[in-house]
Amino acid sequence: MGSFTKSAVLGLVLAVGLAAPAVAQQGATDGEWRYYGGGPGGTSYSPLDQIDATNVGDLEIAWTWAARNQGPRPEAKNSSTPLMVDGVLFMTAGSRRNVVALDAGTGEMLWMWRMDEGERARSAPRPNSGRGVAYWSDGQGDDRVYVITPAYHLVALNAHTGREVESFGTNGVVDLRLGLDRPVNLIEDVIGSSSPPVIARDVIVVGAALAVGTAPPSRTNVPGHVRGFDVRTGERKWIFHTIPQEGEFGHDTWLDGSAEYTGNAAVWPPFTADEELGIVYLPVEDPTGDYYGGHRPGNNLFSSSLVALNIETGERIWHFQLVHHDIWDYDVPTAPILTDITVNGRDIQAVAQITKQSFVYVFDRVTGEPVWPIEERPVPAGDVPGEWYAPTQPFPTKPAPFDRQGLTIDDLIDFTPELRAQAEEVVAGMTIGPLYTPQTVLDTEGKRGTLMTPGSTGGANWEGGAFDPETGVLYVASKSDPAGLSLREGAERSDMNYVAGFTGARVAGLPVVKPPWGRITAIDLNTGDHIWMRANGDASARVKNHPALDGVEIGRWGKATRAGILVTKTLVLAGEGYGGDPHFYGYDKATGEIIADLEIPASQTSLPMTYMHEGKQYVVFTVGGGGQVAQLIAMALP
Repeated sequence: MGSFTKSAVLGLVLAVGLAAPAVAQQGATDGEWRYYGGGPGGTSYSPLDQIDATNVGDLEIAWTWAARNQGPRPEAKNSSTPLMVDGVLFMTAGSRRNVVALDAGTGEMLWMWRMDEGERARSAPRPNSGRGVAYWSDGQGDDRVYVITPAYHLVALNAHTGREVESFGTNGVVDLRLGLDRPVNLIEDVIGSSSPPVIARDVIVVGAALAVGTAPPSRTNVPGHVRGFDVRTGERKWIFHTIPQEGEFGHDTWLDGSAEYTGNAAVWPPFTADEELGIVYLPVEDPTGDYYGGHRPGNNLFSSSLVALNIETGERIWHFQLVHHDIWDYDVPTAPILTDITVNGRDIQAVAQITKQSFVYVFDRVTGEPVWPIEERPVPAGDVPGEWYAPTQPFPTKPAPFDRQGLTIDDLIDFTPELRAQAEEVVAGMTIGPLYTPQTVLDTEGKRGTLMTPGSTGGANWEGGAFDPETGVLYVASKSDPAGLSLREGAERSDMNYVAGFTGARVAGLPVVKPPWGRITAIDLNTGDHIWMRANGDASARVKNHPALDGVEIGRWGKATRAGILVTKTLVLAGEGYGGDPHFYGYDKATGEIIADLEIPASQTSLPMTYMHEGKQYVVFTVGGGGQVAQLIAMALP
């Protein structure tokens, strides 16, 4: 359920007023791209319009930059979205998460920084490129880039030289494995972060990511508490315990002392912040483990919640738990989007949270009150020994789900009678049902687990969506691909009673459900209504040439991938996402019509961004996959 601190809200209203300018959600400004999501509100919007419906089909690659010499595994996926400030791009690359600065007009590398994290690097939970960096300037020459390394160091770099800022932390570095208010082994404990921090009001807010919780080795884990640091010195200003300590609000939702040893409940996606209100918004993940919660009975605040904090003090202003006692890994996967909307004639400063379960929850971002009613509805309980089940879950009444929720026999593919029979055979012995159908235990009587729909990666995931502040329309990327899961006894692998394993849910290599298997949905947040939905690409060549589909008319079925979306004043721009075909599209914002279909060197792997440099608009994103070296490509008009 939602909750807020009335005194904190009243202070914000008096200080700012509900009619404050919409700076938080206006997107990128001045032709630059200074934040991961364009602006601090995570809209992935730019008002640039040099590229429009009349010429988007003429886009061509202006330059590329390859990660070939950025350490081991140069062919690994790069998900970094560059920032652009004053003609320079800043991004991360390689499995060591090197930071590079590139000329925005040519792609020439201006400097590169790397850290050798030694033995500690072995415990990094996500040794990959990460999603990027954060930028800060005092406006008088002190310009910095901040990165969180795979093994969990926060580093401040001089934006002009790439050298560590010695006045920050210890010679430019803050060890994030210290100061978590619970002992952490600096070498062995698995905690890091692959998302950039957010900076507002001279405070750096840092999250965390831990090992995937499918089969944790122990019910005891590192907590993902959120901290704020002074942007100049690196001094810790505050900590918010996402797993409340004794005496703190929410501690009583962790029964049997489970708050003392349970971990996770981190913020692994990027944050967003409202500079005027002084609020940072936390999309918090689920606790240890992802699919069995018998060792953490209770609703488990603040896991799987959206939490609003005072960015200067860390004080909780309000929260809303999106999943009670999460046993589906339906953690909050994407940065909250700040949206100013008008609903029934009332102007609302809102925050929209996209979720894996294909809901968009919309709240007043000052008070935490839902814009449209959210109903607590009964959900089925399961029969896993020792599990604790929440009797209800919160269901938004608007907007409608943007992708498939739950599964029935009617959802199975039926291109041919043979494929339908095979699909029914795959589902036989598995538990299917509505959203929040509980997990089941693998047994010797043929029970093969639960077919979760959406699967634990969504629906939506870190790619999220983009918001147009001029029209109030949100564009969301998602996929339709159920995940088969079964619980089995932890035995020698874990001190947990049960851990999870994945069960196949394919029919002759095809998804078990009817297409589209990936989509983009446009939602008017002024009304809560869907405007259009389009598949995120054509059927793949493998599907088109599938022998079981011989004679079947194959339409635009999309792919079980998630598009990365950018919205500008004129267009929606998106690829097919990692694993998709090498295409990049220009869509009509109002109708979803494809205006341009552009070939690119490989699959899109990061969110696209755009900027203006020396009179030319560029659209930039990373591509890779299929064994190819990851590279950044910049597209522009001839």
